Amino acid sequence: MDWDKLRIFHAVAEAGSFTHAGETLNLSQSAVSRQVSALEDSLRVPLFHRHARGLILTGQGELLYRTAHEVFAKLAMTEAQLTESKDRPKGPLSITTTVAFGATWLSPRIHEFMELYPDIHVNLIVADHELDLSMREADVAIRFAPPKQADLIQRHLVTANIHIYASTSYLNRYGMPHKPVDLDNHRVVVYGDENRPPVPDVNWLLRLGLEKNQMRRADLTINNVYGVMNAVQAGAGIGALPDFVALGNDNLVQVLPDVKGPQFDAYFVYADEMRASKRISVFRDFLLRKVAEAKF
Repeated sequence: MDWDKLRIFHAVAEAGSFTHAGETLNLSQSAVSRQVSALEDSLRVPLFHRHARGLILTGQGELLYRTAHEVFAKLAMTEAQLTESKDRPKGPLSITTTVAFGATWLSPRIHEFMELYPDIHVNLIVADHELDLSMREADVAIRFAPPKQADLIQRHLVTANIHIYASTSYLNRYGMPHKPVDLDNHRVVVYGDENRPPVPDVNWLLRLGLEKNQMRRADLTINNVYGVMNAVQAGAGIGALPDFVALGNDNLVQVLPDVKGPQFDAYFVYADEMRASKRISVFRDFLLRKVAEAKF
C-alpha cells in the first residue's frame, strides 16, 4: 500500500468527509478524493460508502482504519521519544483527567510545571470518559480507578476524601443540618445515575442516616462532579464533594464535618512504551510534590 494514500485515507476516516480531511491535510477536496479512489482501486475493495451526508466506512474500511490508526499512533509515540532532548525534557505532553480534577485542582497548578519546564508544551484534556493511552489519545492520565489494561503503568498518587458541602448563601437561608437525618429537610444535589460515575458509590448522600434499603429523593442530579460543585456553590442545595474540589473555595462550608464519605484513590497512568520519557517522569514527580502539599 502506498504510504501517502494510506495517510490520506486515515485522515478522511477521522474527519468523515473529503472536504474536512482536505482542510486538515492542506489539500483540495478533489485531490483527497482521487487518492482514496486510487487506494480503493489498488486494493480492489471499497473503503467508504458515499452518500449526501458524508462518508461511512465499509467493513473493509473499518479493518484498514483500525490498523492504520494503530500504526500512526505508534509512529507518533516513537517520534516523540526520538526527538526528546537528552539534556532537558522537551516536546508535547498530553494529559487527560476528569473534568472535576482537571478544572478545579490541576488547571490552577499547571502553570508551575510550565515555568519549571518551558520546553514542554502541555495539552490538558478534561473528560469524564477514559481516553485510550495505548492508542496515543493522550500521553498520561490521572484516573480515579486502577487501569484494567495490562500494557499500562500505574503509580498511586493520593487517597482522596469526600465530605458534605453547602454554600454560605444556602445555609443562611435554610439553616445548618446537625444530624444526617436532617438532610430530609434540605435540598440534595447528587451526581445522578450514570453507568460509569467518576468515583465508586458517588450518591452515598442519598442513603446517609436512613434505614437499610431506604433512599431520600434527590432535588437535583448533574452527571458531572464539577457541575455538582457549581450548583452547590450557587446555593442549589447540599452536595457531597471531593475535598480537592472544595479546596480554597471560600463560598463552600463543610456540613456535618464528622461525616466522611467513601475514600477513593488517584493514579498516575501511562503506556509502558513511554516508560523512558523524561517529560512523563518530571510531570509525575511534579504531581507527587503537589499532592503532598495539598489537603485531600
